[in-house]
Amino acid sequence: MPASTSQLSKLPPSVRLAPATEKDVGLILWFIKQLALYEKAPEQVEATESLLRKNLFGARPYAEVIIAYVSIKKSNDPTAMDVEEKPAGFALFFHNFSTWVGRPGLYLEDLFVCSEYRGLGIGKMLLVQLAKIAKERECGRLEWVVIDWNEPAIQFYLSLGAKQMKEWIINRVSGKALEDMSNM
Repeated sequence: MPASTSQLSKLPPSVRLAPATEKDVGLILWFIKQLALYEKAPEQVEATESLLRKNLFGARPYAEVIIAYVSIKKSNDPTAMDVEEKPAGFALFFHNFSTWVGRPGLYLEDLFVCSEYRGLGIGKMLLVQLAKIAKERECGRLEWVVIDWNEPAIQFYLSLGAKQMKEWIINRVSGKALEDMSNM
C-alpha cells in the first residue's frame, strides 16, 4: 500500500485527513496490523474486518478513525497531473469521561504513520486534528498512552506539550481473567 522511497523523493506530498467510512475497514485493519508489527506483537491482533465493521460503523459505534492520505506526484513535470493518493497513517479514538472535570474527553487508542511517511508532520497533523475535535466537542482532556521503549514517540509527544502521568498505572483485565471476573 505505501509508496516507494523513490516516489517520495520526487516532490513533497500534500496531506489530506479524512474521517474513515465503512469502506475503509480493510485499510484500518491493515494499519492495525502494521502497528502491531512495529510494536513487535503481530500475534496479538484479534481484530477482523467483521469486528471493526460492527464496532466502528454498526448501530452503536464505539470509536472513530481519521485516515491521513498523501498525494504524490509521479513525475517532476510541473504541468503533469499524475498525482497518486496513498494512505499514510491513522488515528483511532473514542470518548471517555472524567468525573473530576465533569466532561467527556477524547482517548487516542492508536496513532500510526507508515515509516516512509514519518518526518512529514503527519503524526502532528493527526494529533492537532484530535485536539480540534476535543475542543469542538467541549472535551476536558485528550489522553493516550505510549509504550515505554518507543523513545521517538515519547519525545515527539513531549515536544507537543504532552505531560506524562507517571503516577497512574494502567490496569487491564482480558481473556480468561475477564471471563472469570464476569462470573464472580
